[in-house]
Amino acid sequence: MVQKVGRLVIQCFDSVPYVLGYVGKTFRASFDFLSTKSSRKILIMQLLFTFIEALPLIAVISTAIGTAIYIMGDKFLSSIGQNDLIYRLLIIVISLELGPLLVAFIVIARSATAIATEIGGMVTSHQIESYISCGVDPISHLVSPRFFGVTLSVFFLNLYFSFCGLLGPVVIQFIINPVTVGAFLNGVLTSLSVRIIFTSILKSVLFGMIISITATYYGFAVERSSTEIPVAGISAVGKSVLGIILVDVLVIVLFYVF
Repeated sequence: MVQKVGRLVIQCFDSVPYVLGYVGKTFRASFDFLSTKSSRKILIMQLLFTFIEALPLIAVISTAIGTAIYIMGDKFLSSIGQNDLIYRLLIIVISLELGPLLVAFIVIARSATAIATEIGGMVTSHQIESYISCGVDPISHLVSPRFFGVTLSVFFLNLYFSFCGLLGPVVIQFIINPVTVGAFLNGVLTSLSVRIIFTSILKSVLFGMIISITATYYGFAVERSSTEIPVAGISAVGKSVLGIILVDVLVIVLFYVF
């Protein structure tokens, strides 16, 4: 038992230098990948799939969650005479915590598996070897556009989620009592702070980076067999979720401590 645990720990630490080198290579290549037309096309297609096509789904989910939180929270807070806390509750749940996490999970489900399986298929079909033999850097050509595309998509989808999640309660408030809509908007804007906005943006950017790097890394980890491709997709999803949760906890701890 001890030997198995020891081997597992050694295997984990053996891959650390390679992972760090891969991350560093991705960051370095991200500064010059836009110089080629094909890389720009990959970036546009990644934004189209990850960002544009996810907008309807994000709108429905965020509006429904925001409305539900407002209805339940307002009823409970009214019973204890703390109606004004509903705005703070909406901002914390929608913009600070739930928005970045749900957006990241949706992007993982839609894009992380697609990226990992696509690159894994390119490995098994020897397309990566063809790129290298032609002098094309696979990191610069394949990874960097997806790195930027996924990170930007998570960033903009997080902003969109917050907008729709806070807009849903406004519509409900307008239906119930149009006179108080102005007070509702004023309460939401008053509860917003630069610190909350910065933390939400920071989380979305970090989540996008984790998803894109993890998905491409496990795509390249495929060796020769096509049966490894589904495994790469599953590994990309699992490790992305784990990394996002760990980073989310770290950021929230720093947010409340400092």
